[in-house]
Amino acid sequence: MKEECALDGACEWKPHYTSSFSDFQLPIFKCDTCGLQAQFPRPKAEELYTEEYYTGSEGFTYKDERKTEFYDRYVWIARLKNIGKWKSSGNFLDIGCSFGGFLNCAKELGFSPFGVEVSAYAAQACTARGIKVWNSHFLDADLPENFFDVITLVEVIEHLENPRAVFDKLEKILKPGGLLVLQTANFEGWQAKDSGPGYHYYLPGHLYYYSESNLRKILANRNFESVITYLGVDFSLIAKLKKSRGSFKSWKDYLRWISITKYHFLSKIKKSGFPLTSSMVIYAVKKGET
Repeated sequence: MKEECALDGACEWKPHYTSSFSDFQLPIFKCDTCGLQAQFPRPKAEELYTEEYYTGSEGFTYKDERKTEFYDRYVWIARLKNIGKWKSSGNFLDIGCSFGGFLNCAKELGFSPFGVEVSAYAAQACTARGIKVWNSHFLDADLPENFFDVITLVEVIEHLENPRAVFDKLEKILKPGGLLVLQTANFEGWQAKDSGPGYHYYLPGHLYYYSESNLRKILANRNFESVITYLGVDFSLIAKLKKSRGSFKSWKDYLRWISITKYHFLSKIKKSGFPLTSSMVIYAVKKGET
């Protein structure tokens, strides 16, 4: 793990604990130098990202977004409009693009969409939308350098092995002035710290666990500037509430709007310098001409 460190490589990995969320019991290590956490040993990607994972029938599953795309579009469009404050057109790469719903929205708004997807099952569905997809691991994909205007990794960066190589490659393939968007859990947030080994983000497919401070350092070391952190998410509560209706089964489910609203506003509050929740989205611009 030491050679994969995305910072200075001076990692001192020590056993942190065995996770207790669900029945996964994952071995979690933590670096005393940079605060990065990691699962080790790790499962193999081909054992994780099966068709069952993408259709919602695994215990640590990804929901089948094709069933709720009408509602998910509220969040996708809201995020793209926020991205549009930096970039409103150009080559748009979504890493971990799944079935391509988000990229299809980007295409509708004027971007040229591209995707990377490890699952052949999901990549085929994305390609059927007329989107260019590299069906491979991100580090194996033959991506052109200085080509993409926007790169998004939405709940993906934690799935990728070798953070050093991953962030080096992200810097190479993004154009100068291009925008990088990362959504992941913030392990400095009180939600993660208070939950300890029981935090729900400890899942078999999540290999590395980041914080706002170590992500900022990683990006600063790789020619990124104008780093902005959105506590919670980078779109409005209204978009989030509209999306949630995709999982509703009866009118009683609207009561969930109370907890969704509470979490949304709590995510904007800090205590002792750290946010109350552990949701975050980071925007970073690669130095150079805009």
